[in-house]
Amino acid sequence: MTEPKKLMLRVRISTHDVHYGGGLVDGALVTKLFGDVATELLIRHDGDEGLFAAYDMIEFKAQLCAGDFLEIWGWIDRVGRTSRHMQFEAYKVITNAEMDKCPSACNMLSEPLMVARASGTCVVPMHLQRGSQDPDFAENRG
Repeated sequence: MTEPKKLMLRVRISTHDVHYGGGLVDGALVTKLFGDVATELLIRHDGDEGLFAAYDMIEFKAQLCAGDFLEIWGWIDRVGRTSRHMQFEAYKVITNAEMDKCPSACNMLSEPLMVARASGTCVVPMHLQRGSQDPDFAENRG
């Protein structure tokens, strides 16, 4: 079996995303970003956005703050007739350095820090499956 095609979405956490004291961000934001990656995976694989049916696992491993940059990775690891099982990982790659002293200072992390991971199943009804929209995904079907 060939290695699954992985997608990456890079985003910066905004001050508008802060939900808790100390500039902390709600884990639901990462879950939303996993959903965005799932949508692109389905479009590339099936030509349709599909529907997210369920997460079977989600772990939050590190905090997020305003100013952090995330890379959200996702890939399809199993394909059924209408179901697509996916894996997701979110990594912090840049962090706000010292908000109190210099609000615009940021640091590149020497190693990406995993902040969350998850897996779940999406569904694309048969009548909506239009085939791969990306030649790289056509090779990884099934």
